[in-house]
Amino acid sequence: MLIENLKMALSSLIANKMRSLLTMLGMIIGIGSVILTTSLGDTLRKAFSDIFANLGVSQAFIYVHMEEPGANDWFSLDDLASYREAFPEKLVYLDGYDRADCDIRTKSGDANVTLNGVDSPYASLQPSLKLIHGRFLNEKDVREEKFCCVIEDRTALSLFGTEDAVGRSFRTKFLNDVQEFSIVGVYHLEMPVFQQLILGVGKGPERDAYVPWSLFKARQTEMYMFRFFVSPKLSPSELETFQHQFFSYVVRQKGRTEADYGLESAELQRRQADQFLSVLSLIVACIAGISLLVGGIGIMNIMLVSVTERTREIGTRKALGATTGDIMLQFLIESAVLSACGGIIGILLAVGLAGLGGLLLHQAIVIRIPVILLAVGFSALVGIFFGIYPAKKAATCDPIVALRYE
Repeated sequence: MLIENLKMALSSLIANKMRSLLTMLGMIIGIGSVILTTSLGDTLRKAFSDIFANLGVSQAFIYVHMEEPGANDWFSLDDLASYREAFPEKLVYLDGYDRADCDIRTKSGDANVTLNGVDSPYASLQPSLKLIHGRFLNEKDVREEKFCCVIEDRTALSLFGTEDAVGRSFRTKFLNDVQEFSIVGVYHLEMPVFQQLILGVGKGPERDAYVPWSLFKARQTEMYMFRFFVSPKLSPSELETFQHQFFSYVVRQKGRTEADYGLESAELQRRQADQFLSVLSLIVACIAGISLLVGGIGIMNIMLVSVTERTREIGTRKALGATTGDIMLQFLIESAVLSACGGIIGILLAVGLAGLGGLLLHQAIVIRIPVILLAVGFSALVGIFFGIYPAKKAATCDPIVALRYE
């Protein structure tokens, strides 16, 4: 009996293709939106997780947050040295986070580069920096304040027409003076395009190069910000606890309140990103819910039309012995099939769009099978719910009146 009802439901859909498609439109949009949003949210969460893994999940910044800081409120080299001594086991890296934008021109080309002042261990804390030629900065470069740098492979191509630019040099304005930098290494930014778009790195006109941070310190002794990395041996909860503990220590050393300084950490950024995605998912879920409601009303409306059109058929079936339950089951199944087909089409469209976006952005798309199965089941339930009234109307139809219907 169930199989026969399914066959009848599918026959009815095929017989009225355009009407069925228009009726399913609300379900297609609603279910498709849910799947696409869920996939987008999961993919972004994974992308953010990978980003923080590339940048160093233990990375954090402390900065001056005062409108008119005094001379003692800035950070000095002595301050940073004292912080290292206070937490030698938990602080694995610390620098002044100094940057300078430079326009570089050579005979072969030009490039906009951001020179980042870093210490020698920095590369070991950045999994996305893959050295392909030469070497990274070492302790001697930092100690002797050498004008050397490590540039990105695309920068090397722009400036010299080749990736292997080790041994080449360029002149550029650096902190109000023109300096000549020798290239000691070339790296490749091993990060998916999607993550680069989120971070705004690599794809823009400016690319990162790395120089000894002592070059900045020799010319400007006061810092408004410094960066630190915490030992990876700490658990996530221990990491967050220590970051706040260290922040409080820095504030106490400065004789100020926590409102005068700010703490920005990768973990805090991850939570903010997660909150943003949750709000975005909620907004789209509300829109999808409205679409499902409209789709459900459309299904109920078309089923009422179908009941009216098939009044004589209902009367004939009742005259041949079909019970009220048989008639009701027939129309409920037809309503559920109509709604489920709309849900399946919506899922296929959403998966296709998500896959296409993943190919364009070179990012693996996260699609959860349980969510898809739940969406199919939910779409069928929507059809059953909105099909109850039309099915009940068909089931309670008087067979004598139905057979006389023209």
